[in-house]
Amino acid sequence: MRKVSVLILALTVFLAVQAGVASAATKLDSTVSKLIGIDYDYGGTTTNGFDCSGFTSYVFKKFDLKLPHSSKEQFSLGDKVERDDLRPGDLVFFNTSGSGVSHVGIYVGDNKFAHSASKGVTISDLDEKYYAKRYLGARRVMDSDTYKDVAIEHV
Repeated sequence: MRKVSVLILALTVFLAVQAGVASAATKLDSTVSKLIGIDYDYGGTTTNGFDCSGFTSYVFKKFDLKLPHSSKEQFSLGDKVERDDLRPGDLVFFNTSGSGVSHVGIYVGDNKFAHSASKGVTISDLDEKYYAKRYLGARRVMDSDTYKDVAIEHV
């Protein structure tokens, strides 16, 4: 009986912590979460379908930041960021075509990034074998004020 009580207590604490995390979402988190599952569409820039740079452009437009609709052009913006220094809102870039920058996503924290891939808008881990082998770098395009407003939890 004691083991069952401990298990129930542990489960209750786990669920309470998860509920607290869910309620502390940032503007970036809530913007991205509404788009998860939207289909991939080459050249797409709307909720009818996104390609990778159409997705990043759409999200950043919500925060009054204009990005070009090209992963290569987005790669030339902002400041270079080392992988160990990534923060939510940084753009992460990949070579998925074999010829330089061809894919972009938005770092969302915890080693994960949101992007529009062939399976639609999803969250992936930077350490997934496919992406880890193709990672090219990251750029910070949000200034400090925008970052504080959209990517930090507001209590």
